[in-house]
Amino acid sequence: MNVMSPVPIVERDPPSVAQLFTGFFQLGLMGFGGVLPLARRMVVEDRHWMTGEEFTELLGLCQFLPGGNIINMSVAIGAKFHGVLGAISALLGLIVAPTAIVIGLGVIYDQFSNDPRIEHMFAGLAAAAAGLLVSMAIKIVTPLWRRPIAVVIAAICFFAIAVLGLPLVTTMLVLGTISILVTWRFEG
Repeated sequence: MNVMSPVPIVERDPPSVAQLFTGFFQLGLMGFGGVLPLARRMVVEDRHWMTGEEFTELLGLCQFLPGGNIINMSVAIGAKFHGVLGAISALLGLIVAPTAIVIGLGVIYDQFSNDPRIEHMFAGLAAAAAGLLVSMAIKIVTPLWRRPIAVVIAAICFFAIAVLGLPLVTTMLVLGTISILVTWRFEG
């Protein structure tokens, strides 16, 4: 595949501004604390707004931007379909409900923070969020198996950050540059 060629687009109707808001609003309600795996399912599998490859490529771009990945994804997806209005709609849909919930839970937690049942509840939520992240990682890596160079670069990146403890930004800049050059050389 040529690096400069665009990703093939699947024929589908783009979501409306209201659909962007309600889709991301539902994500904000359902995926409290771990929205990215659910976002992929909604955008790719349930609503078919994007292909798996498009989602993975957009996520890669959003990971380079400052801020939370899902926030960046909501803005990028909204902007892709309806420009600034779509970006604002998707972003507001994503953050309105969780913001209200966090404020409400903060007030409640302040009163009951020393209760051991509350501590156990949060430990269980953390385990569930970890499972969702592992599931999403597997789904995101699946399209890469057809591209051995991408698998090798991803493995090196994981090893450098997780095992060696190298800084994320430096590692991503170096491996991003190497990835572009190697892909251009061997796949271009």
